Amino acid sequence: MGKWFVLILLSVSQFIMVLDSTVMNVSISTVAHDLGTDISGMQAAITFYALTMAAFMLTGGKLGDRWGRSMAFRIGSVVYGIGSLTTALAPNLTVLMLGWSLVEGLGAVLVIPAIAALAAINYTGRERVVAFAVLGAVTGGAAAAGPLIGGLVTTYSSWRYVFVAEAVVMTLVLIVSGRIKDVPGDRKLRIDLLSVVLSALGLGLLVYGILQSKTWGWFQPLDPPVINGQPFAPLGISPVAYLILLSIVVLWLFVKRQQQLERSGRVPLLKVSLLRNTALRSGLTMFMSQYFAIAALFFVVPVYLQTILGYDALQTGLKILPLSLGLILFSILGSRLSTVRSAQNIGRIGQLTLGLGVLVVFLAVQPELADWAFAAGMFVVGAGFGLLASQLGNVNMSAVSQSDTSEVGGLQGTFQNLGSSFGTAIVGSVFILLLTSGFTAAVQQSTTIPDDIRSRVVATASKGAPIISQQQAEDLLTDAGADPESATEIAQLYADTQVESLRQSLFFVFALTVLGLMLSSGLPSKLPDPPVSGAAPGTTRSRSR
Repeated sequence: MGKWFVLILLSVSQFIMVLDSTVMNVSISTVAHDLGTDISGMQAAITFYALTMAAFMLTGGKLGDRWGRSMAFRIGSVVYGIGSLTTALAPNLTVLMLGWSLVEGLGAVLVIPAIAALAAINYTGRERVVAFAVLGAVTGGAAAAGPLIGGLVTTYSSWRYVFVAEAVVMTLVLIVSGRIKDVPGDRKLRIDLLSVVLSALGLGLLVYGILQSKTWGWFQPLDPPVINGQPFAPLGISPVAYLILLSIVVLWLFVKRQQQLERSGRVPLLKVSLLRNTALRSGLTMFMSQYFAIAALFFVVPVYLQTILGYDALQTGLKILPLSLGLILFSILGSRLSTVRSAQNIGRIGQLTLGLGVLVVFLAVQPELADWAFAAGMFVVGAGFGLLASQLGNVNMSAVSQSDTSEVGGLQGTFQNLGSSFGTAIVGSVFILLLTSGFTAAVQQSTTIPDDIRSRVVATASKGAPIISQQQAEDLLTDAGADPESATEIAQLYADTQVESLRQSLFFVFALTVLGLMLSSGLPSKLPDPPVSGAAPGTTRSRSR
């Protein structure tokens, strides 16, 4: 028990860090109502939480190098706890985003890289493989357990108590964290401020642009911002295209700055040369692909279950429970398989399994839920996630020397949260754009809706259809002066289009997951043997599996 105490402590912290990414999803409707906002406001809060972590994770890892990983872990725990309490007391969306999306996110950027680095420092060899398999399983388990925990607490009490509990747990972790072994930090290390600004600005512009695409449109402007009374769409192009282009330029400048710092012997925020490591590059991109799919599912599925089918938070959590079971079982299996199968082999099986699960979920999503197919699909998604989680953390950390573990921990957190940001923002945007175009087309094609009502609905919906229930849509139409027959017909068209748009969004996730198979080619294809009898310590053979 003694040698695994550190792993237990790190696992509890990892569980809390990841829990926040999914605990809100099943409570979207309740939280939105409590704070006087809507689904789009909650999508923004979820996305910006992941964005804060993605934008500053490299900086958090570098601060860990300067202060020492254990010190960064403790400071991050304090910041995270303050953010959790602020979130618990939030009276509106603005305070929620301050406490959750910003302060908690800034605490997490110190804790998450430190967790990965401290695991690498405290464990070696086979124990390190086990440690990272456990952390991977905990990461996925927290992602899957979040909906159930959120559902239980929201249904029987208040979502606010989740954040109170997080603050209490992080306080307890802080109290016993002195037992974690660490290596001294480098107090002389200087963090390049320009690199921090370029990194945060580039990633911020990119994710913000993607998030706004559902309102402003990708290229053709839908409902662009109004400046001085005029729609802002230079040359007839949506501002989103300019934001994404600008983000690419800023990130290019960031890479150039890192290369310049490396050449001059100074410490870069990101050692770009690390990304020439094929195994690390493949592991990181698969991390991003994996979390893209999970974040997309955890946005689309609760919207489907709650808004379309009318499930409450607890029912939603229970529907997602099979994913948790599959994840836990196959994380354990993946850890055991790592002694007889290569990371590349297990990674490919995991990615295929994840894609198959998303496809089954896609087939199960209908106007009436196909319960057994949906449960089977969620279990298979969890199985694929578990197999991947059991491998990728150790692949990434084993690809570099111990001096780079903190930096790789930051990179891993960056790619993970970029995947989460992109999954929520892109798939949320695709869903709303499909809903908008499909609904307006269906209303225009109707021959029974009066012309004046048809034109008003099309004009309003073309700027972005809201995510509401069929009954809410019917009530809004009635309040706006539509006759009962037209209100019922339009609300039905809206509900049908919602289901179809959700299914198309899920197929989009499935397609990207299958394409993610190409990323696995860089994972290690060799399985190291145990040390050769009589040979010098550390001598191994490699075998293909």
